[in-house]
Amino acid sequence: MARQSFFKRFNQVESLGSTLLFCAASAAMIISNTPLQAWYHNFFTNVHLSFGIGSLSIAEPIQYWINDGLMAIFFMLVGLEIKREVVMGELSRWSNALLPLVAALGGIIVPASIYLLVNKGNSQYLQGWAIPTATDIAFSLGVLSLLKSRIPTSLKIFLTALAILDDLGAIIVIAVFYTTGLSWLLVIAAFFCITILVLFNLIGLMRFTPYAIVGFILWLCVLGSGIHATLAGIALAFAYPLHDKRNHLHLPSRKIESYLHPWVAYAILPLFAFANAGVTLSHVTESSLIHPITLGVFAGLLFGKPLGIFMACWLAVKSKAANLPNGVDFGMIYGVALLAGIGFTMSLFVGTLAFPIGDYHLMVKVGVFGGSILAGILGYWVLRHVTTPKYGTRIKSKFP
Repeated sequence: MARQSFFKRFNQVESLGSTLLFCAASAAMIISNTPLQAWYHNFFTNVHLSFGIGSLSIAEPIQYWINDGLMAIFFMLVGLEIKREVVMGELSRWSNALLPLVAALGGIIVPASIYLLVNKGNSQYLQGWAIPTATDIAFSLGVLSLLKSRIPTSLKIFLTALAILDDLGAIIVIAVFYTTGLSWLLVIAAFFCITILVLFNLIGLMRFTPYAIVGFILWLCVLGSGIHATLAGIALAFAYPLHDKRNHLHLPSRKIESYLHPWVAYAILPLFAFANAGVTLSHVTESSLIHPITLGVFAGLLFGKPLGIFMACWLAVKSKAANLPNGVDFGMIYGVALLAGIGFTMSLFVGTLAFPIGDYHLMVKVGVFGGSILAGILGYWVLRHVTTPKYGTRIKSKFP
């Protein structure tokens, strides 16, 4: 019962969060196409904030603090979600984890392959191969929630597990492929901080404050090391205890997750969207619409993501390696696969890592917006036509 209550609250927060995300992105688009556009771009890219003690200080644009600072908190929440699901949730049983796992792998390999195919021959463009592999869990669950009683709970759980594994894939991609110019002294310092966090866990320390202090020092080390700073949030989440060894009913990790979730959904992600989603339409030309980066991201999200997820699920079920969730057919799987093509915040974030200079940000945004919007509309349309209003009861599906 507690598990169902937590999942219900999780979905409610994500659904409202998706509305705020949409409003924040819309506001950014509107402002970027009014006389306020100069203020908007200047505020986030040219206004610097300084942080430090004495001679040790960091002065960076506001957008930097949002993307590398606040998003570390978002990735900490992602880490807590992954740990919870793997240890005690839907991913703790291999029979439940296999289908979303192969779906996540298909949803990474196929869109990345499409992007690479579209951009072959240009090594600079190829850096963006991971952009269309991401899924925005808030937006995808938000669209799914619009269908209400048509959707069985098992399908919501499948999409949540798929998106969480997709986030895990994004974390691995960021750690392996978007790490450059390492400062080994700071890397060693970061590992020392991680060791302290693990020792805290081993001795059964439950208070979050010591973890937060060491985690902040870890973030500073990672920030200057060449490894992307958001990974510090993942390390902190994995180190923080899920259970209290003295009282198994006490779940300190879930308490922190419940506290962080509204802040991330209602503040951090909308702020990220507002700071990164602004596109001045007068800058969008025919050449930017047909640019290989735009087409690679667009095709990867709209075609690659759904195709990869659906075919991976179909092969796994037909080979009897996995089973469909209760009350779910392949029509619903295809609808959810389309919703997974809503990359938005995660795709925009990976885009800032792939092209840090900013020359190609316009193409990334156009591809992400176009692919995500169409994937969301088509996913909603498919799910509405393969379900009936009574608790997701299936109508006859055309899928095998």
